[in-house]
Amino acid sequence: MTKYIFVTGGVTSSLGKGIISASLAKLLQARGFKVTIQKFDPYINVDPGTLNPYEHGECYVTEDGAETDLDLGHYERFLNIYTTQANNVTTGRIYQSVINKEREGAYLGKTVQVIPHITDEIKRRMQLLSTSGYDIIITEIGGTVGDIESLPFIEAVRQLQWELPDGDCLVVHLTLVPYLKAAKELKTKPTQHSVKMMSENGVHPDIIVCRTEQPLSKELKNKIALFCNVKPDSVIEAADAKSIYEVPLLMQQEQLDVIVLKKLNITWFPEPDMSVWKKFLDKLMHPTSKVTIGLIGKYMELQDAYKSILEAFIHSGAVNECKVEIQSIHSEFITSDTVADQLNGLDGLLVAPGFGHRGIDGKILAVQYARENGLPFFGICLGMQMSVIEFSRNVLGLKSAHSTEMNPETPDPVIDLMEAQKTITSKGGTMRLGAYPCKIEPGTLAHQIYGSEMISERHRHRWEFNNKYLASMEAAGLKASGVNPETNLVEIVEIPSHPFFIGVQYHPELKSTVENPHPIFVHFIKAALAYRHSRSEGSRALAPEMA
Repeated sequence: MTKYIFVTGGVTSSLGKGIISASLAKLLQARGFKVTIQKFDPYINVDPGTLNPYEHGECYVTEDGAETDLDLGHYERFLNIYTTQANNVTTGRIYQSVINKEREGAYLGKTVQVIPHITDEIKRRMQLLSTSGYDIIITEIGGTVGDIESLPFIEAVRQLQWELPDGDCLVVHLTLVPYLKAAKELKTKPTQHSVKMMSENGVHPDIIVCRTEQPLSKELKNKIALFCNVKPDSVIEAADAKSIYEVPLLMQQEQLDVIVLKKLNITWFPEPDMSVWKKFLDKLMHPTSKVTIGLIGKYMELQDAYKSILEAFIHSGAVNECKVEIQSIHSEFITSDTVADQLNGLDGLLVAPGFGHRGIDGKILAVQYARENGLPFFGICLGMQMSVIEFSRNVLGLKSAHSTEMNPETPDPVIDLMEAQKTITSKGGTMRLGAYPCKIEPGTLAHQIYGSEMISERHRHRWEFNNKYLASMEAAGLKASGVNPETNLVEIVEIPSHPFFIGVQYHPELKSTVENPHPIFVHFIKAALAYRHSRSEGSRALAPEMA
């Protein structure tokens, strides 16, 4: 029978429920259990697909085309498994489902209420993945205990604790133990109040994980255990770590997984095999080289807006035993007068995905600089489209070339709205989403990177390369090296005469994991290392001449 673990949070948001959930799942997976994680978000949006990145960070897309919370990216990166539409549920989706049922007459004239109808739907969703053969399902409850939006989810957890057999369900509560510098001591009162608030809602945590900047003494753990009514060994220290990828090992040291399994009445389990994880972490912590990559985007104030890209750089850097330093460059502030100064000294350039016209001119200037100076270039989605526009303007001579997303009246729409999108008016969940196949031409950079002629990658876009311009672009030196075999949509462009210049319509960052870093990112870092080496060699050769 499937076991259920619920992870809740108290005191403040952004404590790291997603990382704790993923770390626990990784340890259980390493012990041989089939584990998955799901996220229940309390906001009323049906999904985060229409949310501004400033509101909620990046929108993570699954293989089956679900637009989900960015925590699902952590789940996949840690567990090296795919998540689905069923792994992310919002209040909006719950209410939408219940209201649709009411309109269909499914409740036979009864008054539809939060209890039992909303909570029943929440419980159904919480147990939905049990049919997929998982031994353990971890459910992260978004928000903070005490938020009015979270109350139906907490109530659903209370009901499941009551309904499920003993040992089939437990609650892990993540809370904050702040350190007051003036008093020079850790304070447990916020944790006590957080647990008290949960208890008032009928849910009592089985394990308390304490996020802290300073080590928790045995006395402090005993105090938390006493006032929060748990055993001392159920108070877990979650100290700040240099990298999120250290957290599974820190949780292993605290024996979080062992305590969880015992509370779930699982008495026999093998030792966890974390050898691959430790090897990755060793390379990550002990790099032998360094590169500086310029990340060009328009949400640079918020690192969560490009979370999967930043994590993919960590994975690919570790493979190359290289520290990847990211230089965030706001595209709105790039001008023809400043572009050389802003990009000088970089070893590679990535133009990030996005929507809308803001910052577009700066992205095009950045692409031009990379193309003309032999700087390794990687464009993702909108970044790929910007490379097509830049090439059209500055190589083909189509000075007014643009995307109809930014300029519907452009005389040369080298990037145009997909035919299937032209009749769509609803914004939510209507883009080209999820995994699609791509056929790669042999002998190209893309083929060298993937080592295969057929691949599958995840998409999230409405606009595409306009094939009316394909022949003239290829004649001028921009090659379409990957196309969708069913629609002939151009998926990959590259410039063979350039040391490393590639743009992709899809989002490769979404499939990069600790155990399987994405090959484009891996080769991009290799190219950046080679570029850095060539620059240093050139400097050494120039020094004697100047002397």
